[in-house]
Amino acid sequence: MAFLEQIFNAIGDLTWGWSLIPFLVVLGIFFTLISGLVQFEFFGRMFRVLFPQPGDEVTGHISSREALLVSVGGRVGGGNIAGVAVAITLGGPGAVFWMWAIALVGMATSLFECSLAQLYKESNGDGTYRGGPARYIIHGLGPQFRWLAVLYAVCLIAAFGLGFNAFQGNTVAGAAQDSLGIDRLWTGIFLAVVTGFVVYGGINRIAKAADIVVPVMAIGYIAMALLIILINLPSLPGVLWSIVTNAFGLQEAVSGGMGAAIAQGLRRGLFSNEAGLGSAPNVAAVAWVRHPISQGIVQSLSVFIDTILICSCTAFIILLGDVYQPGVTDINGVALTQQSLVSHVGEWAQYYLTVAILLFAFSSIIYNYYLGENAMTVLTKHPIAVHILRGLVMVLVFIGAVAPGATSVFFFSDPMMGVLAIVNLLALTMLFPVGLRLLSDYRKQLKAGVEHPVFDVDAYSDLDIDRTAWADVKQA
Repeated sequence: MAFLEQIFNAIGDLTWGWSLIPFLVVLGIFFTLISGLVQFEFFGRMFRVLFPQPGDEVTGHISSREALLVSVGGRVGGGNIAGVAVAITLGGPGAVFWMWAIALVGMATSLFECSLAQLYKESNGDGTYRGGPARYIIHGLGPQFRWLAVLYAVCLIAAFGLGFNAFQGNTVAGAAQDSLGIDRLWTGIFLAVVTGFVVYGGINRIAKAADIVVPVMAIGYIAMALLIILINLPSLPGVLWSIVTNAFGLQEAVSGGMGAAIAQGLRRGLFSNEAGLGSAPNVAAVAWVRHPISQGIVQSLSVFIDTILICSCTAFIILLGDVYQPGVTDINGVALTQQSLVSHVGEWAQYYLTVAILLFAFSSIIYNYYLGENAMTVLTKHPIAVHILRGLVMVLVFIGAVAPGATSVFFFSDPMMGVLAIVNLLALTMLFPVGLRLLSDYRKQLKAGVEHPVFDVDAYSDLDIDRTAWADVKQA
């Protein structure tokens, strides 16, 4: 076991430590510049999905809004509560600025990876679709790269489908035990049963669950942060000033100064919003849309919600309080967020945060499960494989909840996510010209006065596209 840990630690160092973060940053900036700042050009259109008009959704299909909420539910998790606290503790207030910066850049990366997932999606024949990096590797790069798609799928199952779900169960059970005194056993049973109910309903039930859970958790958490901001409104300018000055080394809040702020901000921001990591495209592909770029634009909004809104909420809760003292505070992670909340509004806030963690973690569990299921279908079409995965997820959520030490077995999760991210970024780089072609078509239709651009599959006959997945677009 020690030997395996050394191997996976080496993989983690090579990906997250040396190559992945620079790769994500450089590519994000490249995509942003070459696309003509596409995420800002279509920023207003992103929000239309939240208020669908007649004709925007088609009966029998997963809507763009539902796919967005599943994606938001997955991106928003423990990293938004504990991860931001860690970033501030290790990198100072300036880390928040760099989280914002990488999110704005990552919106372009997410737009292209999710647009490609839509382009190369496959129809299941029942109004639902499957897609994601594994499929745009196979159909976009060619069957000779299938081995790369298999590597991606294996890493996705290991990291998201199995490992991260055990961690989510552990997070919820720990919070429930510490603040509510609920034994881990009961939390584990509850989580396993509810998870089973949702995942056995397939993507339609997952989407319906996310459509309820995600708005509640997001709006509730944002409302709490806004309350705290209003209570501490006179202190807000000072906090914003400290974020900017620490970000550029004008003030040094922690050892390492500007370098620590950049490193922690970029790392935690990328880990939280997942732009470019290759996870969100799996969900983006399930939606019915008129044009691939439409869902890419929607998924950019997911990055914005995760980091610019939810992560900022945690940051302001911490920085507007008096619990956090730069370079002095020993409290870290979720405890720092929890104690900061209590300092603002009273003891009841710890129970509020426990409920928030439950919702955040549950939405992540069903999202992680779907990623694993989607990857499994790349490896095998046998129906028993999906049932085995569903059973494993339920068991691992339970074990993660009742046996905190058991999560140490999943030390491979972060390194595997690093590998799948590298694979996705390589494929994304090679397929970027196709993404630009889609973007050019979308812009051309808008310029011609078409309010809702429509994808013409006949214009892309040179690509390996599942035509049945786009058969009903022109009729809508």
